[in-house]
Amino acid sequence: MEIIAEAGKYADPRQTGGDYVEHLRRPDLSVGTLSLPAGGIDTQSPHAEDEVYVVTAGAALFTAGQHTVAVEPGTTLFVPAGEPHRFHDITADLATLVFFGPAYGSRSAH
Repeated sequence: MEIIAEAGKYADPRQTGGDYVEHLRRPDLSVGTLSLPAGGIDTQSPHAEDEVYVVTAGAALFTAGQHTVAVEPGTTLFVPAGEPHRFHDITADLATLVFFGPAYGSRSAH
């Protein structure tokens, strides 16, 4: 067992050097936190891995494919590998737990 104390906590990207911090990595799974400040821009591109987001703080809109939804703490989203997606219109510092299966970056890009 492992407790991941910092998972899901907002971390200012200016202090961490990026908006994504990986906390756990195994061949079939990785877990990290995506932190985007209010008014910030999500620059991610589609991933080659499936992913689940669990919003733990903040508020924003999320668009994947042709669908846009409002997100807040407790919102859980599934994004299949290869689907374009992003957070936008971020009105409060956003923190999301991100689960990748298999581990982030372990598959070649689509």
